[in-house]
Amino acid sequence: MSVALRAQLFLFLISLSSRMGLSRYIEDNEAADGLYSLLSLDQKRESDDFIVRRPLRCLDMLATDGYFTFVASRPQLACAAFIISEPSEVISLELSDVNIDCSAGDFIKMFDGWVLKGEKFPSRQDHQLPLNQRYTDYCSSAAPGATSRSSQNVAMIFFRIHSPDSGFTLTVKKLHNPFPCNIMSQSPEGSFTMVIPHQRRNCSFSIIYPVEIRLTDLSLGQAISNELSPQKQVWTDCSGSGDYVELLGGNGVDTSMMFPIADLCFSLSGLAQMKIGCDNSVVRLVSSGNYINRVSFQYRLLEQRELPKTRENTLDNFCSVE
Repeated sequence: MSVALRAQLFLFLISLSSRMGLSRYIEDNEAADGLYSLLSLDQKRESDDFIVRRPLRCLDMLATDGYFTFVASRPQLACAAFIISEPSEVISLELSDVNIDCSAGDFIKMFDGWVLKGEKFPSRQDHQLPLNQRYTDYCSSAAPGATSRSSQNVAMIFFRIHSPDSGFTLTVKKLHNPFPCNIMSQSPEGSFTMVIPHQRRNCSFSIIYPVEIRLTDLSLGQAISNELSPQKQVWTDCSGSGDYVELLGGNGVDTSMMFPIADLCFSLSGLAQMKIGCDNSVVRLVSSGNYINRVSFQYRLLEQRELPKTRENTLDNFCSVE
């Protein structure tokens, strides 16, 4: 992993900490210092046969395959590791060498997605599994080890350990996903295409930055036009359509709790763009399952001068758009 990318991931984690409540997981200077060491760790070499092995911190972000071992030096009661991969990948997690006391209140839980300030990504509406099936609890497992596989490019593990010298090893492997759905972007700029092939589901692309989003191509089942229509026709209410794209903005990660900014329910071949001045900006594709739906878009970070000036601390004002 390049220094630039490690720095980008570091800033991504700090951004989450300051704007979405991750700081509550940081209990002392030791954990905080661990964040800054992300900049200096040579986590991954270019050779394919190199395997990362390093300690796991009480608060950590992992973006590479490897083996990560946590050993408690003292009671650690609120720890979490956030795992993220490329948009076209899912994540396999496996626990080994586990030495904890479940009867004393220790636990290790893996989650299919992320949990931030009580909000879950993907949301209940966008994930295909019920919430209870997205958790893998080591202390409730009859097997000597525990495994979990994410449905998207993010996963997490959270744990509580009371006794010093107790711990575990977490193995992270990233696997190819031919049809990515519900993606958390590592970067504030880029481009992506979401495709839902004859499946009744919702897919979202979440960007935890205020950004400008440009829709460059949209193919929906109920197409009435191949050309971009005037703006007053594009941004109409599509709630009655089974196939549409919507843009959302908000201060959390649960798309069901975000502010609907715009929607589009017919195909276009052109350019539609919108600036979203929110902590989290989302492109969400809703599909009835009757068609192959696709949306392509570009996004970039808003400059400071482009951010909306809020008069009140309300979502409507904070998520002002242009």
